[in-house]
Amino acid sequence: MNEALAVKYGVNVPRYTSYPTAPHFSRAVSEGVYRNWLAALRPEQPLSLYFHIPYCREMCWFCGCHTKATRRYAPVGDYLDILLREIDLVSAAVPGPMRAAHAHWGGGSPSMLSAEDWLRMVAHVRSRFVFDEESELAVEIDPRTASTDYIAALGESGVTRVSIGVQDFREEVQRAINRIQPYAMTAKAVEEVRAAGIKSVNLDLMYGLPHQTVDSVLEQVDLAHGLAPDRIALFGYAHVPWMKTHQRLIDEAALPGLGERFEQSQAAAMRLRALGYVAIGFDHFARREDSLAQALVEGTLQRNFQGYTSDDADVLIGFGASAIGQLPKGYVQNEPAIGRYMEEVKEGRLPVVRGAVLSSEDRVRRDIINELMCHMEANIAPVSSPDTVEMLAPLVEDGLVVRQGTFIRITEKGRPFVRIVASLFDGYLHNGEEVRHSKAV
Repeated sequence: MNEALAVKYGVNVPRYTSYPTAPHFSRAVSEGVYRNWLAALRPEQPLSLYFHIPYCREMCWFCGCHTKATRRYAPVGDYLDILLREIDLVSAAVPGPMRAAHAHWGGGSPSMLSAEDWLRMVAHVRSRFVFDEESELAVEIDPRTASTDYIAALGESGVTRVSIGVQDFREEVQRAINRIQPYAMTAKAVEEVRAAGIKSVNLDLMYGLPHQTVDSVLEQVDLAHGLAPDRIALFGYAHVPWMKTHQRLIDEAALPGLGERFEQSQAAAMRLRALGYVAIGFDHFARREDSLAQALVEGTLQRNFQGYTSDDADVLIGFGASAIGQLPKGYVQNEPAIGRYMEEVKEGRLPVVRGAVLSSEDRVRRDIINELMCHMEANIAPVSSPDTVEMLAPLVEDGLVVRQGTFIRITEKGRPFVRIVASLFDGYLHNGEEVRHSKAV
C-alpha cells in the first residue's frame, strides 16, 4: 500500500523553502527596489543573515547547490574580499546597526576558507551587525576540507552549531557519488567540533542514492546516531540532471526505484524516532531538548532557504553569489554567476538580479503552506473553494489528510506527502509555465 501511494503521489513539486518559489522570481525586483526595502526596515527588527561560499574542493555528483569546484585558494580568497564589500554595502543601506539573531554560513563549503580568513570574515560581520549572547552562529562543514585549525577557529569565533555533510558512510555509495569520506574522518570532525566548545552538532544523511537499500540506510542511521548528533537531516536525493548536469555522471541504473526509495525514507524515519528523535516536518529529526524540537512544541517552527529552523526573524538577508533574502515586502536573489556577482559589488552595486514582490494573496498562501510544512495543519478558509475540496478529496480518501470544515490536518501516514498537500495551495504551480521540480517522495 505504501509503495502504491508513493507511486501515486510521486510527482514533481517544490520543496517550499519560500513562497512564491524561486523559479517564479522575476527581474521586477531590482537593486533600487532592494535598497528601498532595506531602508524601510525598523532599526529594532532582528535579522537573520546567510553567507554563501560557492566553492568546494571537488564536485559531489549528487549536489544541487550553486557551487564551483576548485583546488586553488586564490579564487576563494578573492571571492571573500568581495563578500566583505557586499556586507559593507548592505550594512550602509539598513537603518543603523541592526541585531543579528541568527547567522548561517553555507555553500558550497565554508570550510574551504582558511582559519585566518574565517576569523577575518566573522570579525567583519560582527563589526557591521550587533550580536549578543542569544545570537546563533551556524556553519556547514565538509570533513574532507575542515582542518583542525579551521574547526578551532569556529569555536574561537563563537560558532554555536555545526552541520556536517555525510550522505552515506559506505564506500560503494561514496564512490558512486564522488564523495570519499570514511566514517573515521567524520567521527574525527565531530570530536574536534565538540573539543572546540561547539555544543550543537547536526549530521546530514541521504536516501535514494545509488546502491542504497533499506537495510543499508538503516545501518547509516545507526552509525550516525553513534556520533550523538543533536539533529539529523534525512534528505531525499533530488535527481535533476536537467538542472545540474554533473548529476549525469551518476549511474541511473544504480538508483533505487520510487517504491524502494520511499521504503528507505520511512524505515529510516521510524528508526530515528525509535532512537528518541522528534520528527520535524518531513525530513528533519531532533533531540527533544534541541531548540528545533522546542520550537515545534511552542508553535514557532519556521522554514526558510536553509530548511527547518527555530529562527523566527522575519528578515533574512542573503550575501554572496546566488544568495536569496526574504524581507517583509518580498524576496531578492543575488546574481548566481560568481564573476558577474563580483563585478557588480566592485562597482558598488548590490548584486540583485531578481526577486518577488509579495501580494496580499501571496502572503495568505505563504502562511498556509508554511503552517502545513512546519506544523502539519492549517486553516485554509481564506482560499477554500469547491475546487479546493475536490483536490483534497483523494488525499482524504487515502488517509493522508483529515478535513473538518476549513481546517485540515496531515496525518502521520500523510507526513511524507506534505509537499503534495502544500502544492494544492500554490497559486503559481499550475499557471501554464513549465517548471521542473524534484520528486515529492
